[in-house]
Amino acid sequence: MTIQWKAPAKVNLWLEVLRRREDGYHELSSLMVPLDLCDDVKIGLQENGEGITIECHEPGVPLDERNLCWKAARAFQQRTGLEGGVHIELKKRIPHGAGLGGGSSDAAATLLALNHLTRFPLQDRDLHDLARSLGADVPFFLYDGPALTTGIGDRLEPVGPLPDYGFVLIKPPFGISTKGVYESLRLTRGESRIRVPLFLAQPWKLELWLQNDLETVTEVDHPVIRQLKQWLMSQGAHGALMSGSGSTVFGVFEGKSTAIKVAGSARKIWDDCWIAACRVYDSGPVQPCPAYR
Repeated sequence: MTIQWKAPAKVNLWLEVLRRREDGYHELSSLMVPLDLCDDVKIGLQENGEGITIECHEPGVPLDERNLCWKAARAFQQRTGLEGGVHIELKKRIPHGAGLGGGSSDAAATLLALNHLTRFPLQDRDLHDLARSLGADVPFFLYDGPALTTGIGDRLEPVGPLPDYGFVLIKPPFGISTKGVYESLRLTRGESRIRVPLFLAQPWKLELWLQNDLETVTEVDHPVIRQLKQWLMSQGAHGALMSGSGSTVFGVFEGKSTAIKVAGSARKIWDDCWIAACRVYDSGPVQPCPAYR
């Protein structure tokens, strides 16, 4: 018995680091947006099998207990008493170390798929608790649509509908350690500056909202982050920002068709980078860009 689940990437339209907690985690305020760039996660239950096995042909993806999908499946087994084997097949499209949440999204997809296959033994609260135990970003991927995430990323408030943003994603040929970025961060805000109602009233004035407190840390060692942002703006982006702790930089354009054209140009110039064009995974009713009204 098998099922396949989509695991979307995400970008952070803003990421404010508010304070460092006594347990070492940071309190955040971030608008996270799922994208139609997705990994495929196929889950199979094996009644006569044992353990958890992972199949993935992407180099560098661990196939053992280091993989978040493995940890998610194990946590599900322990919580529900599920017996037998679990086989996980990953088709990766989201690059590793990119600030796009690929590993967290795969883990959430594993939880959702297993819950579906076993006829929903866990309620939403139970799934959320399991997701939270796996990582700060994992709870976000349990739900469809953009959300304001607060706490350590585990408190969610749905936000939308968003405009039909098109995104160009450019990842330089290196990854970033999220842990290392947070350890290097010295300044925190104390209080959030950005308010969701103000953003929704002017969603195309992205110069007011696109902000990432981790960007200054990453740019010190990787000035190409700033160069990529400047190039995207020169191509007509309404805004550009690093996603999460990096290393992916994204530009926001009017619709996916425009993003596809810019991505084509980017491949000719930034030929050592991973590049993709995408849109909001579920944008709902479109709010047109003022320039196109």
